[in-house]
Amino acid sequence: MSIVKWSPLKEIEEIRKEMDRLFEEFLSPVRRRRVVSSEGIISPNVDIFERGVEIVIQAELPGVRKEDVELTITDDRLIIKGEIKRAEGLKEEDYILNERNYGPFTRTINLPADIDKSNVKAGLKDGILEIILTRKAEAKPREIKIALD
Repeated sequence: MSIVKWSPLKEIEEIRKEMDRLFEEFLSPVRRRRVVSSEGIISPNVDIFERGVEIVIQAELPGVRKEDVELTITDDRLIIKGEIKRAEGLKEEDYILNERNYGPFTRTINLPADIDKSNVKAGLKDGILEIILTRKAEAKPREIKIALD
């Protein structure tokens, strides 16, 4: 058995690194938890990404039917509204454990100015609402050839 010299400073440094990791994990925007406001309104998690000339927005809406979702586009915003409903016949006092949120939800997303608001598609599948926005034709990138002398 070998003898190892104890270094209190090394242990303190290890504890500091572990605390930094825990805070980073807790505060990271990537691991955003579903937010519920003080008024009880749920803000669903979304992913927004580009796919060619399209901007795709995917929102988590588990257990929500398409009839319970309302989409509105204004000049510069997309508003997703609806309600997550409890299963019929269940009351608050019937639950042993209730971790899911129920009630109205809303999420407002600022849009770029170059969106063609007349060409928007939306679908709801497996609890994911997918909204596809297309950029206007004049906003699409073009390749310009440079003539050499």
